[in-house]
Amino acid sequence: MKHLLNLLAAVALLVWGTHLVRTGVLRVFGANLRKILVHSMRNRFTAALSGIGVTALVQSSTATSLMTSSFVGQGLVTLPAALAVMRGADVGTALMSVLFSADLSWLSPLFIFVGVVLFITRASTAAGRIGRVLIGLGLMLLALQLVVEATGPLFSSPPVLALLASLSSDVLLEITIGAALAIAAYSSLAVVLLVAAMASSNVVPLDVALGLVLGANLGSGLLAVLTTAKSAIPVRQVTVGNLVFKLLGVAIATPFVGLYLREVRPYISDATQLVVLFHLAFNVVFSIGFIGLTDGVAKLVTRLLPALAEPAAMQRPHHLDPSALSTPSLAISNAAREALHQADIVETMLIGMLKVIRDNDLRLAAELRKLDDTVDQLYSAIKYYMTKISREALGEEESRRWTDIISFTINMEQIGDIIERVIIDIEDKKIKKQRNFSDAGMREIVELHERLVANLRLSMSVFLNGSVRDAQKLLEEKARFRDLERAYATTHLGRLSEQTASSIETSSLHIDLISDLKRINSHICSIAYPILDSAGALAPSRLRESRLSALE
Repeated sequence: MKHLLNLLAAVALLVWGTHLVRTGVLRVFGANLRKILVHSMRNRFTAALSGIGVTALVQSSTATSLMTSSFVGQGLVTLPAALAVMRGADVGTALMSVLFSADLSWLSPLFIFVGVVLFITRASTAAGRIGRVLIGLGLMLLALQLVVEATGPLFSSPPVLALLASLSSDVLLEITIGAALAIAAYSSLAVVLLVAAMASSNVVPLDVALGLVLGANLGSGLLAVLTTAKSAIPVRQVTVGNLVFKLLGVAIATPFVGLYLREVRPYISDATQLVVLFHLAFNVVFSIGFIGLTDGVAKLVTRLLPALAEPAAMQRPHHLDPSALSTPSLAISNAAREALHQADIVETMLIGMLKVIRDNDLRLAAELRKLDDTVDQLYSAIKYYMTKISREALGEEESRRWTDIISFTINMEQIGDIIERVIIDIEDKKIKKQRNFSDAGMREIVELHERLVANLRLSMSVFLNGSVRDAQKLLEEKARFRDLERAYATTHLGRLSEQTASSIETSSLHIDLISDLKRINSHICSIAYPILDSAGALAPSRLRESRLSALE
């Protein structure tokens, strides 16, 4: 029992070390890795090369698969290009298995020591996140040593030897076990290194070890499919296409396991090297051989998983891809895109509101009130998605962006609520009672409305680009709008004193309307506060004002 616990602990340490490296690299280079992948899609060969590099950094072809499938879901890259990236990703993880199989045990204490010092002393900086990566690398190397030490006593027992002997008679069982281990460990790299260590200790025969390696390759493809099972169809197309390549490769390679051992074993006596080189050869040969089939497999997957055309009216979340949550920088980008989608619907409501006021259009009023439900649903979806992003995994800039997105969506949701209340008031106090604003009053409402639409579009630009100059302009517009609202309230009172009939009938509605428009403008302009605060360009009085607005 003690030897079994030691082995389980060593395997857990290996998996945890792989996780630390993957998440650490994504925290340091996440945004740059996304840019590399997107900009490398000129042709399938550069896409494959980028897949090799990114996977070598993140230590996981599954992580690369999730990033790439997210880009397809957002329409940034095509399906054949994404499949080409995955061909390179498989080679990248195989290269890392060769590297880690070398005797690098002397680096383990060095990496752990330096990593811990950096992580403790500079936890919130890039150096601290690099320290996290070094800790992960050190733990992986240490875990491989522990695996070798633990497997000897454990697998020399007669019951375990009898169990392992049964594997040599069933290659399908070996592949199944290897796939299950890769899914359970969330890493084919960790499984391949584990199998190589077991083979070097003569725990499993070499032919069994190679069968387990084939299963680990298949398991990495299955893992990506399972992870994206609830994602949009374009996202799932990438992982299913990658699984098709894995299945083809394993099916073709399985009969040649014996040939590989007969031809290569006389030249390489070390069992560890035999295993990891088989893993490398498998991925290099089939990645090169299959890269010309990316278009054909993409067409096959598109037929198997056709993307359903949705009516434009279905305003569900478009960009909140669950598979991107493992890459915090990508998830933040997705949430920002969805927030802009929410703002587009608010803009539609705001523009339609004036048409309801002018034309007494009850049908349009009902449609706009339904759109507020969509705005509320998007707000809830974005908020829930954001809470699933690990705040610890975000850098300082990404943490600010996280806060900006939450603030932006809250303001959009509140603007939608105000527009809905305005439309209800227009229906009850104007349309149903067949009243009209005076010509002068209508001109004032139109001017305020035009400023609102312009300010909303400017706020969307501020949110997207973070321009300090535009944020300052937005705050200036807030002051102008407030002065204009006061002036129009005064002129309305002047029309009342002149006994203008239409002004008297709609007086309460008119005053409430321009007050509501001012409230909408306040929510729009408050989007500038976080940008200016981050840049240190927010005056103390403005800072106090923003805090009071948040409490209202």
